[in-house]
Amino acid sequence: MTTDTTASEIELTIGAPAHGGHFVARHEGRVVFVRHALPGERVRARLTEAGDGAKFWRADVVEVLESVPGRVEHFWPEADALRAASRGRLPVGGAEFGHIELPLQRELKAQIFAEQLSRLAKEDRTVTVEPAVEEREDGLHWRTRASFSVAPGGRLAMHAHRSEELIPVQRMPLAVDAVNDLQLWDVDFSGVSRVEVAVPSTGAPLVLLIPAAGAHPKALGRIASALPEGTSIASWDPETSTLNRLRGRTWVQESVLGHDYRVTGAGFWQIHRSAPLTLAQAVLDGLQIQPGEQVADLYAGAGLFTAPLADAAGESGRVLSVEGSPGASRDARKNLFASPQVEILQGRVDKSLAAYEGRLDVVLLDPPRVGAGKDVVRRIDAAAPRTVGYVSCDPASFARDLGYFKDLGWQLDSLRVFDLYPHTHHMESFAVLTRP
Repeated sequence: MTTDTTASEIELTIGAPAHGGHFVARHEGRVVFVRHALPGERVRARLTEAGDGAKFWRADVVEVLESVPGRVEHFWPEADALRAASRGRLPVGGAEFGHIELPLQRELKAQIFAEQLSRLAKEDRTVTVEPAVEEREDGLHWRTRASFSVAPGGRLAMHAHRSEELIPVQRMPLAVDAVNDLQLWDVDFSGVSRVEVAVPSTGAPLVLLIPAAGAHPKALGRIASALPEGTSIASWDPETSTLNRLRGRTWVQESVLGHDYRVTGAGFWQIHRSAPLTLAQAVLDGLQIQPGEQVADLYAGAGLFTAPLADAAGESGRVLSVEGSPGASRDARKNLFASPQVEILQGRVDKSLAAYEGRLDVVLLDPPRVGAGKDVVRRIDAAAPRTVGYVSCDPASFARDLGYFKDLGWQLDSLRVFDLYPHTHHMESFAVLTRP
């Protein structure tokens, strides 16, 4: 709840990091979750969400009174909380750890992950956060996907954290050069509410236009003509899941470990340029699939993991690919048509697993940020695999699901955590679970 106290500023001493990009402080006994801080700092913070009856408050640092080692100048002025505050504005969201040295970011992420494991799964373990394969020393230029809103006047903008305020942007330092080279900031996107950009490992970039309500159809043609030649352009209606080609392809092509993948429109693909290789190799190393084994790839998307799993299982094996999104499932059918040992099911994971009780050797799951949930965990357990591999983009939902697995007699065999989102609080993990 937000009240008139949001204009208040308070002095705080910052404590431990917390999940979600915050740091914990206390003010007169009340917990305050503070962004853009560092443990041990003394800061002046502006309350952004506060109320007398609230269990906790939220705040943004506006001035550092006593700094600590590890704080650096933010690489992106629009996302710099201190600079934004000096101008009476909010910072762009999406680079909330940009004021922290990269090695310290990974130490803080490791602390957060370990705390989630201990609190939610009763699993005490030392965690190390690894960089992605071929990561840059500065942690910049890794995003192959970028999403922008459109401000009044038609220029690209991004939201402030937990705010409807739009902040115009002229560049995106976390994006690969090919995103910035499109110079989308110079285009009038009037008539569009959002712009999605995907730069594949091979082939032309794709710009996806999400029309604004009531926009004139001619607006899309005008925008398409203003975009660079050689760029594929399509429009996407989230309400009807309708994808329309305006120019070039409605999909991009990705390549990982010798496999080519078609990813259509708004279909999911790992954002970091090295994430697909980093995770696919971790999965193969961790699961050690044997020829002839029966494997399930759950929440399989376009088949990033399914293809190498099928290679490992061989022609005598069997790989079940389960995906809820019709579009992603269609992509998987095209991507895996040359792998006869793969069976593709489009539908809910829990229902799809019902027919495989006691029939699987290995299960891999890569659920959305909310996690798999108790019902899916029970279905996986009923399939009686020797090993479960769990790819996660959220330590809290992973720890919760790990607790469900532990209740059923599973144990955490190995865990790798990857910094696939440098300068943000996000991280990715891969865990191997076995029976004692």
